[in-house]
Amino acid sequence: MIAALVVVGFFVVGWLIGFVFSLLKWVLIAGLLALAVMGVMRLTRSGGAKSDDSPYA
Repeated sequence: MIAALVVVGFFVVGWLIGFVFSLLKWVLIAGLLALAVMGVMRLTRSGGAKSDDSPYA
């Protein structure tokens, strides 16, 4: 009986660890996508909004 509980415990711990790492992976992917979108928006906005008094114009 104790051996069965240990085996089930290992299954549960393995499932939880897999779930946490999968969740972390998707959070990192979403963060990278957000950074990419922010970078593209910054590049496109700064390219089209040049004013006459800008030193970079």
